[in-house]
Amino acid sequence: MSTNKQVIIIGAGFAGLKAARTLANKSVDVLLVDRNNYHTFTPLLYQVATCGLDPSSVAYPIRHIFKNAPNVRFLMGDVQAIDTDEQNVVIQTNANGTITETYDYLFIAAGSKVNYFGNESIQNNSFALRDLNDSITLRNHILRLFEKAAWTEDDTLRESLMTFVVVGGGPTGLETAGALYELYNNVLDAEYDKNDNMQANVILLEAMDDLLAPYPENLRDSAKKQLQSIGVDVRTGAFVEEVGTDFVKLNDSTVINTHTVVWSAGVQGNTLAEMLNIELERGNQIPIKETMEVIGLENVFAAGDIAYLIEPKTGKPYPGMIPVAQQQGTLAAKNILHDMNGESYETFSYFDRGIMATIGRRRAVAWVFNKIPVTGFLAWIAWLGLHLLVLMGMRNRAQVFLNWVWNYLFYSRSVKIIFEGEKRKPETVKTSEPETA
Repeated sequence: MSTNKQVIIIGAGFAGLKAARTLANKSVDVLLVDRNNYHTFTPLLYQVATCGLDPSSVAYPIRHIFKNAPNVRFLMGDVQAIDTDEQNVVIQTNANGTITETYDYLFIAAGSKVNYFGNESIQNNSFALRDLNDSITLRNHILRLFEKAAWTEDDTLRESLMTFVVVGGGPTGLETAGALYELYNNVLDAEYDKNDNMQANVILLEAMDDLLAPYPENLRDSAKKQLQSIGVDVRTGAFVEEVGTDFVKLNDSTVINTHTVVWSAGVQGNTLAEMLNIELERGNQIPIKETMEVIGLENVFAAGDIAYLIEPKTGKPYPGMIPVAQQQGTLAAKNILHDMNGESYETFSYFDRGIMATIGRRRAVAWVFNKIPVTGFLAWIAWLGLHLLVLMGMRNRAQVFLNWVWNYLFYSRSVKIIFEGEKRKPETVKTSEPETA
C-alpha cells in the first residue's frame, strides 16, 4: 500500500485537469473523478452544434493524458456524497457500483450548470450548450428542422422552423448566433433551398442594454454591428418570459414563432457544492480563500466556475473563464504540495491576457490584456490562434485547423449527419467542468 498522501480531484475540466497535471509524477497519489472519460474543449461546442467540427475534435481521452503519470488514477463516475468530517467521497460508477474513497486533500472543480432562473418553461423547451451531448443533440435538432422545412408547403410553419433564437449576449451567444446564420447562408442553402422558398432567420436576445457586458463600449458596439452585418437580428433589452415548443414570449408580450431556442443566458455552480454542507455564495458557488482553500473546511480546495472569489481590482467575483480556472487549478495543486512539505501557501494573482469573442467568418472582437481593442479580421485570426494553442492534443489541433481551412476556402461543413447515439439515463451530478471562453 502506498504511504503517499491521497488527493481526490472532482472534475476533469480546465481547473481539475491543470491540478492533476501539476500533481502528476509527484510524491502524492491522485484520484481524478469525472462522469465522462474525456476532457471537453467547451469553447468549440457551438461549432459541433453547427456542423463545423466533429465531436471527437473537441474531446480528449483523460486516461491518455496521464498514461505516463503512474500516480494519477482515473475513475469514471458520479459523486453521490462528500463527508468532510470522515474525509471521504462516495462515487457511483457504471461498472463497479458504489465506491467510497478516502482523501487527505479534496479538490473540487466540478464546474457549473445552466441557470434557468427558476423558469421551468425555459428549462423544458430550450437547448443548452454545456457539454458534448448538448451540442450533438442541438445539431441533430437543427438538421431535422431543415429536412422538415424543405418538404412543408405551409409558409408559416416553414418560417417558424427556420427561425432560430439564441438567448444571451455573452461570447457563447454571439458565437452561436453567428455560426447558425452562416450555417444556412454559406452551406445549407445550396443543398436545401431548391425552390427558393427557405430563408433562415437568427435572432439574438439579450436582457441587458448591451452585448458583451465586460467589454469596453467601442467593442460592444462593434460586436453588435458585425452581427447585424451578416444578417443576425440583434435585440437588446429583450427579457424572455416564457418558452414553448414552438414560440418564445418576451416580457413586452412579443411572441416569436420558433422551434429552436438556445439558452446561454447564465450559469450557476454545480449542485455538488451543496454536499459540503456549508453556506454557499450566490449562484450556488463555494466561497474560497485566495489560497483556493474552501472557507470553513480543512484540506478542501475549490476552483473554476464552482468557486467564488472576489477580484481585488474590480470588487467582483472572478469570471467563469478558462484562464481563471486553469490558473486557480494550478495554484490549488501547488498549495497542496506546499502543505505536504510544511511550506507557506501562495495566494492567487490572476494574469489576465484579455477577452475575445468571434462573431463569424472574418469577424471578431478582442480586448488584448484589457488594454488593446482589436476588431474584425485581426481579432478573428487572434481568436483562431489562441483556441488552437489551448486545444489539447496535436491530432485535435490538426483536425480542427484543417476543418477551419476547408470551411473557409470552400464554404463547406462536412459534419452534417443526424446521428442518434446511445441514450443515457439522466444523472443528477455533473462532474465535468464547462468554462466560458
